[in-house]
Amino acid sequence: QVQLVESGGGLVQAGGSLRLSCAASGSIFSINTMAWYRRAPGNERELVAAVNSGGTTHYADAVKGRFTISRDNAKNTIYLQMNSLKPEDTAVYYCNADCHPYGPGDYWGQGTQVTVSS
Repeated sequence: QVQLVESGGGLVQAGGSLRLSCAASGSIFSINTMAWYRRAPGNERELVAAVNSGGTTHYADAVKGRFTISRDNAKNTIYLQMNSLKPEDTAVYYCNADCHPYGPGDYWGQGTQVTVSS
C-alpha cells in the first residue's frame, strides 16, 4: 500500500554534507511515523532519526547536532540533512514508514549508499 524511494546517497569527504530524500506513494495517509535507518558493514540495522505525523522527532545519540530529519507532507517526502559527516556514518540508509496505529504495515525502501571518506 505504501512505496518508498530513497535518493541522494553518494560519496562525500569527512566534514561534508549530504541530503537524503525519501518519496512516499500509495496509501500515504495511513503513515504515522517515518524514519531513517542505516546498516553499516558488520553492524545491525539501527535507527538514525524518526518523525511522526505530529512532528515529534527522535535522533540517535551518534547523530544529534549533525543530522536533521524533516517531513514535507505536501510532497509526501522526508529528508535527512546530514552535516559534519564522519567515516563512521558510512552505511546503507533506508527509509521506513510505519502505519500504526492508522493501519497495518511497515514499509521499507531499497536503500541508498552513503560513503564518507577520510
